[in-house]
Amino acid sequence: MCGIVGYVGHREVVPLLMDGLRRLEYRGYDSAGVVAVENGAFQTSKAEGKLDRLKEKLETAPVHGQYGLGHTRWATHGPPSERNAHPMVDSRGRVALIHNGIIENFLPLKKRLIAEGWTFKSDTDTEVVANLISSYLDGDLPSAVARALSELEGMYAFAVVTNTGAGQQIVAARQGPPLVIGLAQGEQFLASDPSALLVHTKDVIFLENGDLAVLTPERVTVQDRHGRPVERPVQHLTWDPIQAEKGGYKHFMLKEIHEQTQAVQDTFAGRVDFENARILLDSVQITEDELRHIERIHILACGTSWHSGLIGKFLIEHIARIPVEVDYGSEYRYRDPIVDARVLAVGISQSGETADTISAMEAARERGARLFTICNVLGSQATRISEGVIYTHAGPEIGVASTKAFTTQLVALYLLALYLRQVKTGAVERHYLDALAHLPLAIDEVIRLQEKPMAEMAKKHHRAENFLYLGRGINYPIALEGALKLKEISYIHAEGYPAGEMKHGPIALIDEDLPVVAIATGNDLLFEKVKSNLQEVNARDGVVIALTDRDEEELGGICDEVITVPTVSPLLQPIINVIPLQLLAYFTGLRRGADVDQPRNLAKSVTVE
Repeated sequence: MCGIVGYVGHREVVPLLMDGLRRLEYRGYDSAGVVAVENGAFQTSKAEGKLDRLKEKLETAPVHGQYGLGHTRWATHGPPSERNAHPMVDSRGRVALIHNGIIENFLPLKKRLIAEGWTFKSDTDTEVVANLISSYLDGDLPSAVARALSELEGMYAFAVVTNTGAGQQIVAARQGPPLVIGLAQGEQFLASDPSALLVHTKDVIFLENGDLAVLTPERVTVQDRHGRPVERPVQHLTWDPIQAEKGGYKHFMLKEIHEQTQAVQDTFAGRVDFENARILLDSVQITEDELRHIERIHILACGTSWHSGLIGKFLIEHIARIPVEVDYGSEYRYRDPIVDARVLAVGISQSGETADTISAMEAARERGARLFTICNVLGSQATRISEGVIYTHAGPEIGVASTKAFTTQLVALYLLALYLRQVKTGAVERHYLDALAHLPLAIDEVIRLQEKPMAEMAKKHHRAENFLYLGRGINYPIALEGALKLKEISYIHAEGYPAGEMKHGPIALIDEDLPVVAIATGNDLLFEKVKSNLQEVNARDGVVIALTDRDEEELGGICDEVITVPTVSPLLQPIINVIPLQLLAYFTGLRRGADVDQPRNLAKSVTVE
């Protein structure tokens, strides 16, 4: 996820940077670094590990300057190490840059820059950006950054300084991950999160996607993606500690829906070697030879995690060609499952303490299975009893109804499927990784495009007594999850079904008062099948709501409302499809006056059977 801080002004910069990094340390534990500009020269210090390691280095070898940048890193490209820590300085020593995000097209850019004579010392995509900006630098840093931005593809937030005599100046750019500027008299601040700024100023500017900002001690100027000057509103924050924790959002649930762009990226960060097309899982004690002898996989989970497990079945069977069973943790040990040493049992739990899932995992282990877990909490019980762990790195999820925990579990399952394929065949095809690299951008797009429409849809349908959700193939578990979210948050009765099962019972419920939400993405065959189901709903006067990545005309005019989502790889499409349904549940709950963060009768972690 990575934390970014910057300062330009009249004070000694390093203490300010370190204070900001301390407040943002939750955003990255792999390494940290600072750069200060003093008398036209860079002074840098970097350290692998937590921020205290950098603090120790600075105590013995201080760094000085009146402006500069600080960074705490969560590894994406390249393993955690000092040479991969930020800031990155270009090979000609003119530009220092810190970065949060993923540059999707870094490989072709890197190859071109190498051919032009630029060299690289790290494994990061960040160094590519530093060299690219320097290749355009002729004394005007903002112009060089703007030219580089026109070539970058992906999600990123970065800040850059130069030592070429341009005066005290920081240039920052945002396309996805957040950046906020703090305004003060004769000095300016920059950070990934307002919490790092509130001790200095409460007057802030939130940069929009495509913005390029120039910070000097006297002023801040902003231009949009087309190079046109823009005025972003100055907001005066009056947050109390709880509001600061919510990041300005009204509820934790909405904040966590928005955090999915970053959380998904953090889950595959450092686990995908995009350059060499490899999956890197360092928390696996089971050897590759032992994994080659696995013949079956049992996925064990409850609630939302069970829905992720159902999608995991599609992913693992399609990618790794290993048969998968998915069980409710609460049922598994009572059905006398057939288990031996050829079974890999995968427990999925946000907290890692879910009693039913833990019991099911232990039951599988007693019968000889190898244990694996997908979990969000370091050191939890599920991780302690397992021989392999994929941490989701979703960060704290305060809202009781899982949102970012669910989507990051799907990414973790995708990684597991790719890793198993790699173990079996020795390779992972690059198209699987390219699809993953593009995913954060698509998530950001669907949140941006569908937040307001889902609020309007909730306004129309919040008085409904029942909802029906339909999906086919890999998306039918999304119908289950969409229905569960609506039940949890709004207390409306909702059912999720495989669309093909509608005529085997739920069709009896359809009348003019029943909204039917159908997921119509996927290949032509599945799309036409779902379209046929929607025609059956339309013929019975049901309220037809289609979630699709197709043109509305392809639905034949039978829909009352259409939810449009971007197209991604079919195996990752469920992650995109679920987000509007999360938003619909959130806004419907609000309309009905429900406590969306703490729904009645529910607990975040079910630690008793």
